[in-house]
Amino acid sequence: MPITEILEQNARLYANDIALVEINPQELEDRHLTWRDYSLMEPTRNDSFRSEITWEEFDRKANRMANFLLTRNIKKGSKVAILLMNGIEWLPIYFGILKSGAMAVPLNFRYTANEIKYCLELADVDMIVFGPTFIGRLESICDRLPRIKAFLYVGEDCPSFAESYNSLVSYCSGKSPAVKIEEDDEAAIYFSSGTTGFPKAIVHAHRALTHSCKVEQNHHHQTKEDTFLCIPPLYHTGAKMHWFGSFLVGGKAVLLKGTKPEWILNTVSNEKCTVVWLLVPWAQDILDAIDSGKVKLEDYQLDQWRLMHIGAQPVPPSLIKRWKAIFPHHDYDTNYGLSESIGPGAVHLGIENIDHVGAIGVAGFGWQTKIVDANRNEVPRGEVGELAVKGDGVMLRYYKDEKATNDVLSADRWLYTGDMAKESEDGFIYLVDRKKDVIITGGENLYPVQIEDFLRRHNAIKDVAVIGLPDLRLGEIAAAIIEVKEGFSLSENEVNDFCMELPRYQRPRKIIFAEVPRNPTGKIEKPKLRKLYGADQLVAQQNELR
Repeated sequence: MPITEILEQNARLYANDIALVEINPQELEDRHLTWRDYSLMEPTRNDSFRSEITWEEFDRKANRMANFLLTRNIKKGSKVAILLMNGIEWLPIYFGILKSGAMAVPLNFRYTANEIKYCLELADVDMIVFGPTFIGRLESICDRLPRIKAFLYVGEDCPSFAESYNSLVSYCSGKSPAVKIEEDDEAAIYFSSGTTGFPKAIVHAHRALTHSCKVEQNHHHQTKEDTFLCIPPLYHTGAKMHWFGSFLVGGKAVLLKGTKPEWILNTVSNEKCTVVWLLVPWAQDILDAIDSGKVKLEDYQLDQWRLMHIGAQPVPPSLIKRWKAIFPHHDYDTNYGLSESIGPGAVHLGIENIDHVGAIGVAGFGWQTKIVDANRNEVPRGEVGELAVKGDGVMLRYYKDEKATNDVLSADRWLYTGDMAKESEDGFIYLVDRKKDVIITGGENLYPVQIEDFLRRHNAIKDVAVIGLPDLRLGEIAAAIIEVKEGFSLSENEVNDFCMELPRYQRPRKIIFAEVPRNPTGKIEKPKLRKLYGADQLVAQQNELR
């Protein structure tokens, strides 16, 4: 069934139950209030710090958006972009687009004006819904986007080049539009993260979105009583598709606008959150804050928190060991997926397999996996090859890019991920690295993730990225960009001494102390690092030869 039917079902069954809560901690701090101050206030449904809507309101808002779009001739085949920061209006707008029969096109809030223009043109977008953060970026390109029929602004003080969402949509009918939607209809275009190049436009059907709801709920057993804490950006598949498990059963979700450890723990405590999906940096920050004494667990009510799970990137086993030492009662899972496979869940560890931490796990619910060589023949267990996945969550295609589609999607719907992996004798898949990130040094293949996992065991290292830098003799050498924890010091000699446990060919040849850049979904931006350090390295070597 199309995913819009799940929303309508929730509105019928749980009309007056809370569907979404938005928490804005910065607003609280700006008012010079503490979380305790707020907890003692008379509760309100709409406040600059906290607001909420029921399932009936959620569905009604989505219907109004859909009916507005239909008045503007937005219909099946149309595309509507969303450029908003996380907030309580985001999901009703998204579902309103789907209910109109159009395709939703969420955009990364970090895109520059030129990147926004590129994505809008690539996806043939007809309308864009945007918020205050993006006025300047859109104003600089709006006259160069002739295809865009309307710029719809969500917020106060609408700019002159746009129309007001609040003024137009709030007066439309709250009844479901008479648009017949099938599960094989195209529902959304998501853009790849761009960590391996410029974003591609990924087309998904309603069937894929509904499949991700079933996958998530099957893996993490959400019930109506669970409360899901959503922190990552909603434009990305990971955030919504983890929420989809709660969405399927009518559970409440809390949208937290911020990632500080104390904000996360206060929200879990005050909103009685039971399921929390974190990115690696946020989990590390929470543990570091606890270790330093900045955060004291006795200040929070966390007994109801039952599951912490992580995805979007390789998870250091050392991090999970630290987490379980502090939160022994938490179930844990790690989730693997791509935007091309509608986000997380194509592979998952499984909460019952905590003894296999380090693996990404086994094929997810409704998914198949295999590991293949360069000719796409399956390799024996234990050998490294490319991971491929198959299931209802696989994309339809890359929009307007037949070649790129054929490069990764076979005729029988196997998606070749570009991730190098191996399968253990007991059937668990271990991620080795991105195919494009493999470093070839003196004929040897180096997998940066393995070196990164080793270095993260050092108690002074907060984050690390290993990349290949050009070398005239060896072709490439491994360089480690190391971010040191606050309050710690670390020298190059100390890192080199620590790496003596590694085989000689795996030891980084260059140590760089710097911040490790990550995108909003937590992935290390290795192209940025290669651009930053690679060219300088080659120039220096060439100068030495002169």
